[in-house]
Amino acid sequence: MRIVISIPAQELELYDDNENAIRRYRVSSAKNGVGQVNGSFCTPLGKHIIRTKIGADQPVNTVFVRRRPTGEIYTPELGARYPGRDWILTRILWLSGCERGFNRLGAVDTMRRYIYIHGSPDSVEMGKPGSIGCIRMRNGDLLELFGLVNAGTVVEINDPSTHLS
Repeated sequence: MRIVISIPAQELELYDDNENAIRRYRVSSAKNGVGQVNGSFCTPLGKHIIRTKIGADQPVNTVFVRRRPTGEIYTPELGARYPGRDWILTRILWLSGCERGFNRLGAVDTMRRYIYIHGSPDSVEMGKPGSIGCIRMRNGDLLELFGLVNAGTVVEINDPSTHLS
């Protein structure tokens, strides 16, 4: 299995071991665009792996803070009470960069930047940038993807329109 995320298309594709695309999902990457540096609130490019999968036994819409379930279940009412909160819901696929000096180690370390593929409220628009660095997905799509991939799965984040890719 391999995941390829296209920033221009705002799509995530899952490929099987024979390089056949078996799933395609709309996503939302960073509203600040692409970039590697800690604190940039950009989506990092390059080759990554899923370091760990978090939340396997949690209900849909479980709210996570610092990769831990808070005990809350997201509702529109909860969202209205905390309008500025960056909602990380349902499951987390925590990414780790594989390219030393580009997305691994130092000020460009994807894992230390806490970059995830994660669920989001149903009201969040997919297909256009809007996150603060992570890759957002619809909860149902994320549940399906979560069940298909393992820790160690390669994740390539590409943007051919930039000199960083």
